[in-house]
Amino acid sequence: MKEHSQADPEAIRIIIATDCGSTTTKCILIERKEEGFRQTFRGEAPTTVEAPFEDVTKGVLNSIQEVEELSGRKILDENDKIIYPSQGDTGVDIYISTSSAGGGLQMMVAGVVASMTGESAQRAALGAGAIVMDVLASNDGRLPHQRIDRIRRLRPDMILLSGGIDGGTVSHVVEMSELIAAADPKPRLGITYRLPVIFGGNVDCQDKVRDTLGEKTALTITDNIRPTLERENLMPARAKIQDLFEEHVMAQAPGYDKLMEWVDAPIMPTPAAMGLIMQTIARKKKMNVIGVDIGGATTDVFSDFKVEGQRIFNRSVSANLGMSYSVSNVMAEAGFANVMRWVPFDVEEQWLRNQIKNKMIRPTTIPQALSSLVIEHGLAREALRMAFIQHKSLAVGLKGVQQERGISDTFTQVATGESFIRMMDLDLLVGSGGVLSHAPRRSQAMLLMLDAFQPEAFTILAVDSIFMMPHLGVLSQVHEEAATQVFDRDCMIYLGSAVVPSGVARPGDRVCTYKFKWPDGSTDEGELKLGELKLFPKLAVGEVGEAEIHPTRAFDVGQGRGHAVKAHVHGGVVGVVLDGRGRPIYLSENHEERRKQLLSWFAAMNAYPDLSGITDVR
Repeated sequence: MKEHSQADPEAIRIIIATDCGSTTTKCILIERKEEGFRQTFRGEAPTTVEAPFEDVTKGVLNSIQEVEELSGRKILDENDKIIYPSQGDTGVDIYISTSSAGGGLQMMVAGVVASMTGESAQRAALGAGAIVMDVLASNDGRLPHQRIDRIRRLRPDMILLSGGIDGGTVSHVVEMSELIAAADPKPRLGITYRLPVIFGGNVDCQDKVRDTLGEKTALTITDNIRPTLERENLMPARAKIQDLFEEHVMAQAPGYDKLMEWVDAPIMPTPAAMGLIMQTIARKKKMNVIGVDIGGATTDVFSDFKVEGQRIFNRSVSANLGMSYSVSNVMAEAGFANVMRWVPFDVEEQWLRNQIKNKMIRPTTIPQALSSLVIEHGLAREALRMAFIQHKSLAVGLKGVQQERGISDTFTQVATGESFIRMMDLDLLVGSGGVLSHAPRRSQAMLLMLDAFQPEAFTILAVDSIFMMPHLGVLSQVHEEAATQVFDRDCMIYLGSAVVPSGVARPGDRVCTYKFKWPDGSTDEGELKLGELKLFPKLAVGEVGEAEIHPTRAFDVGQGRGHAVKAHVHGGVVGVVLDGRGRPIYLSENHEERRKQLLSWFAAMNAYPDLSGITDVR
């Protein structure tokens, strides 16, 4: 394995970065210009981790060669080796990569109590960039042979075993370790090495767990992830997961042994790199942030909120919600009616199911007709909505903590089971993934996020321009200044601000009166009724306007129901959206009325060409 270089940041001028996705390998070139670091060229190629190629480096080389052709810079020598260091128009200074190819990092976690140490283990694994396939617990209602069978069938890349606060239960932890030993799990990739198991539980159990699992698995012991009921300690386990991901899992995947010899920093799971850049955004801008990455197989949701003085980061992954490989699951979980409520024309159900199956067979295809695009966006709304529901169920206060709190409390936590996600406090909503980053119109991406996440009060919306956030996440570990500069200048496309009075009323009832003051001195004022959506394309990126909102007694824009608010609104490529559709969004149950609603919203956002002529797709 290559010794990862500690290059002097001052000497770094040219950076090449790749992300090996489940479908596509993306490559970007970053160059130091007079104004600082900029992302200059981008290439992509199909990922080649599966048959017939079974060598991930072939896709990497193809994507780098496309960057070579576009930029005129010679990066590879005649033996397809990266040229170091950069000189003139030749070579690069560092090469870095992330990966989710081959299904990414797939883990099982185990704890004593599902809602306590089980959830803590799940948060640790998710934060490290893993897909959590199942959570085993002593109280999960399954018999021992059912748990053993589950481990054998799923064949995870890694298992995280937790359980017991320090000084707490021993017998239940040992019982879980004996189940893992009895299952004698075989890894998904490779047959010549033992499965990595990380133990992050009660310190009093370490010797017994070592006796049980030390011979059958590649056991690693780390700090307890739940040392007391009131505290989580997730970072040591997350660090071990990422170390073992590169050392054990990546080394077994086709071609990754070669790729690990090329890179100048550890290969990071794509979701972990996304999480890093999300945390950087939140920390540097002092904002509460939600981010989403909707891919072909999974949908990841990230959040970083300041709660009682401390920043709390959470990630969830919906492994069965995606736009190509998993699109059938979106339909199955959401249901035909929920998908079609976002489509303003009739669709024959069997025809739609056939189209979805075709998408799974040919995952790289894109919609060729306007009607197909609208249907795909309906599916995307439901995938995002369901992934966000799952995220909110995980981003909660520690369970099992005593509710009585006094002045001597050391740790501040929200109440047991209460979600950290408070949409009134959200400052920035960031979307990434093909359906958002590559939407034909930016207003479509903005409307998708408004419909799926339903932000409240004042929120800035943005998208990743060409899906480069994972590249910048791993770059931040090597050269934070370069990552930050490229993020601000080339990655984020600010769509604008959403102003959303939250509440419920009857259709046509007044929601609020409003007045906007724009930088050119002009104003827009009037009243907003329930069901209306208004777009004001008056602010460019970087410009700031003023909003004065007077909600009725049924609505809240951040200061309580009926209380007026004055706030700044930020510009973007779409504009400022005044959303009067209520929270939750009011959609008529009458088909014709709902059709009129959708068409009016699409027209207000200038999201699609005229759809009124499309009434039926079969």
